[in-house]
Amino acid sequence: MKSCGGVCYEVQMASTAGSATPFGDLDDFLALPRVSGLAVSADGSRVVTTVATLNSKGTEFVSSLWELDPRGQQPARRITHGEKGESSPSFTADGDMLFVAARPTPDDDTPPKSLWRLPAAGGEAVEAAALPGGVDAVAPARSGVEIVVSSAVLPSATDTDHDKQLRKARKDHKVSAVLHAGYPVRHWDHDLGPERAHLFSADGRDLTPDPGDALRHADFDISGDGAFVVTAWQRPAPGAAVRSTLVRIDVATAQRSVIVDDADADLGLPAISPDGRSVAFTRETISTPHQAPRTTLCLMDFDGEPVELTAQWDRWPTSVAWSVDGSSLIVTADDNGRGPLFAVDPASGAVRPIVADDFTYSDVRPAPGGVLFALRSSYTTPPHPVRIDADGTVTELPCLPMPELPGTLTEVTAVAGDGQSVRSWLALPHGCDDDAPAPLLLWIHGGPLASWNAWHWRWNPWIMVARGYAVLLPDPALSTGYGQDFIQRGWGAWGSAPYTDLLAATDAACAHPGVDPARTAAMGGSFGGYMANWIAGHTDRFSAIVTHASLWALDQFGSTTDGAYWWAREMTPEMAAANSPHLFVSEIATPMLVIHGDKDYRVPIGEALRLWYELLSRSALPAGDDGSTAHRFLYFPSENHWVLNPQHAKIWYQVVTAFLSTHVLGEDVELPEMLG
Repeated sequence: MKSCGGVCYEVQMASTAGSATPFGDLDDFLALPRVSGLAVSADGSRVVTTVATLNSKGTEFVSSLWELDPRGQQPARRITHGEKGESSPSFTADGDMLFVAARPTPDDDTPPKSLWRLPAAGGEAVEAAALPGGVDAVAPARSGVEIVVSSAVLPSATDTDHDKQLRKARKDHKVSAVLHAGYPVRHWDHDLGPERAHLFSADGRDLTPDPGDALRHADFDISGDGAFVVTAWQRPAPGAAVRSTLVRIDVATAQRSVIVDDADADLGLPAISPDGRSVAFTRETISTPHQAPRTTLCLMDFDGEPVELTAQWDRWPTSVAWSVDGSSLIVTADDNGRGPLFAVDPASGAVRPIVADDFTYSDVRPAPGGVLFALRSSYTTPPHPVRIDADGTVTELPCLPMPELPGTLTEVTAVAGDGQSVRSWLALPHGCDDDAPAPLLLWIHGGPLASWNAWHWRWNPWIMVARGYAVLLPDPALSTGYGQDFIQRGWGAWGSAPYTDLLAATDAACAHPGVDPARTAAMGGSFGGYMANWIAGHTDRFSAIVTHASLWALDQFGSTTDGAYWWAREMTPEMAAANSPHLFVSEIATPMLVIHGDKDYRVPIGEALRLWYELLSRSALPAGDDGSTAHRFLYFPSENHWVLNPQHAKIWYQVVTAFLSTHVLGEDVELPEMLG
């Protein structure tokens, strides 16, 4: 996009005018069904997706499987109706559909998830594999009969029967203790151990005896004939770190061997070629405090050495798949606020776009004839299934109706002080103009290696647009999709370029005729929460700040997060001290709403507890002698880094809206009764 005196606007997409949208009522919003995941049969004749809907109590989302018309003509139809829902659909070579589900029985009303098979010829689903630790992931061979699943096993178990007995004993005696001999010990929202991930054949053979912690969060793929598996294999590294290699496992014998071991990188997303002669994978360099990581696509023939295919491509592949004929590798990558599809030549590494539109693609599933199926979304449409023909034509597959939006989406480009372009999405309510400008809400994404480029159910700007706010979604330094140099600008210096980029983006949005620069607020979660805290201590231009699951005191955060070794790769103690928001608490004169979940292990609750205490005791808006304060703390004892319970998400938005109404609009809004 060309620069227009430092600020440029381009209307990308607009919705039909209308105020009665599902975003204006939180119950209506939560009731919207949500599409995720995609499975395609080997011949491309059947396509299945997962649709999650709110249960009758409004307490959780329950997923079911829906069959789609691959031609894009007939409406979708629901094909499963389990009480606890179904997920992870896939197809066997003979066309049977596999899925994962927990089906209660008279003897066990809370069984672990097992693998189910729905015959292509029709009839009822039958249980195909059941393991004491449940079934977590499934990979059927595309042309063979083998099926590989992942499941957790207690390390002292000698077989599956013994594993079941040990689990029952721990449960009956209320034993939760775990003895660790390595790192990490927690992940995201749960404690690790004592069970460990294994790979099994569908008939219950353990393909990975004594894996240690190597398969934790590992990606794996099975060859077309089902003869072998390639998986990411984690191993300990110096400094209590972990790094990933690639391991090949023979399905018949369970023999395994390391096929790629790169001391300078983590390896992942293995994708075995259709002919079984090679494997593609991603290589993410191990970062240092002064050098950001870089992700490239690699290829290795099983009788040769690894080759880096995309060393000259300034984008990061985020998913990898082979075309059915093996002539191309299909990858997705963040790119200028979108997530297009690209084809990579496995011989030359040449990259060409397949689809380059205003959407972000995921769940790519190749089919015969050069056809691809995928999900795509943008900030105007939730995830929905599409077919991409060999000529690049995209056809939407009928599934769910798209919700009407309460506004329009505009693209904004600013120029930072160093001359770097900084682009954003700006969501505007209908009717905002010079005569009725909207208050601005700056939303800062997490990551920080991420981009505002896809629909987000949890951080959905249209809920705030429906309440009259213009919502700015900027991609500052450290964001992906703008090249390696753009990431490097903010590496280890979070309070520098990311901060000034955000202010430049805010200035650009405030110059829009539909935005009121006198009424602004900032908010963010995770890294976005960090930036909200940093902003609070460095400028008083915003009337209110919302900080969710945020980093506050970097001296304590580094050793308490669930992956401290990753943090050490970016931040030395000196860098952490130079970029820690807590050192500027005395400068905070803006009312802040602090939000945190106690089960957050990525950003532990100690960050919020310290932030809250220091706001009340040391900020420029401290608590009064009577304890009164303009700051607020919304605490969720049972939530993690996200807020997953639907009713908690509703309360989250209600409290945020009330807080902003008070400090940005000068209006009092009642808090939800559920808060007591």
